Amino acid sequence: MKLGGLQKLTLLDYPGLVACTVFTVGCNMRCPYCHNALLVNRIEEENTLDEGEFFAFLEKRQGVLDGVCITGGEPTLQQDLPEFIAKIKALGFKVKLDTNGSFPDKVKALLDSGNVDYVAMDIKNTLAKYPETVGVPGFDTSKIQESIKIIMESGVDYEFRTTTVDPLHKPEDFADIAKLIEGSPKYFIQAFKDSGELVKGQGLGELPREELIRARDIASTIIPQAKLRGED
Repeated sequence: MKLGGLQKLTLLDYPGLVACTVFTVGCNMRCPYCHNALLVNRIEEENTLDEGEFFAFLEKRQGVLDGVCITGGEPTLQQDLPEFIAKIKALGFKVKLDTNGSFPDKVKALLDSGNVDYVAMDIKNTLAKYPETVGVPGFDTSKIQESIKIIMESGVDYEFRTTTVDPLHKPEDFADIAKLIEGSPKYFIQAFKDSGELVKGQGLGELPREELIRARDIASTIIPQAKLRGED
């Protein structure tokens, strides 16, 4: 596994659990607003976290932490991710997987394994705006639709979420976004925050609060449980 870092304690990343978050290196997308630019761009560089060191940490936290969040980058790019997750589960931790949904076959295999307890998929934008939003011209959105279906039919606890960025998102977009995941019990709209280490941060900003509220209200006509993360 190519690991880029470890957050040793989080009360936010895994709903309802005390967890840690481990970051994988590399991503197939180039979302200009991504706040993990180093993890996206340094695919061929040496790991900053040794896998053995990570598991030594977990062994010391048995009985203290409940779960492990695996995020990136895009974790499903890692060929040994299934084995990595299985080792975490063998230590007694619950596993949350973050994914952008680009590799539905890998998502399905992981969910079918029974080793993933919670999955969170980013819905970047409307299908028409996906290529611009993820920074990949001609991006194949059929993979996104396939992953949505797999997750919703998996029986595994899940959420969908969208990070809003000005000028990439407009409140009106959230009708089409919500239709993609209609029937989901959880959908979170979250505000963009500039970490100072963006993939391409020029000209990007937060959506005004009134537009965030309007986006949520539009989405909630299709998904009544739609919420602003950290506020509702």
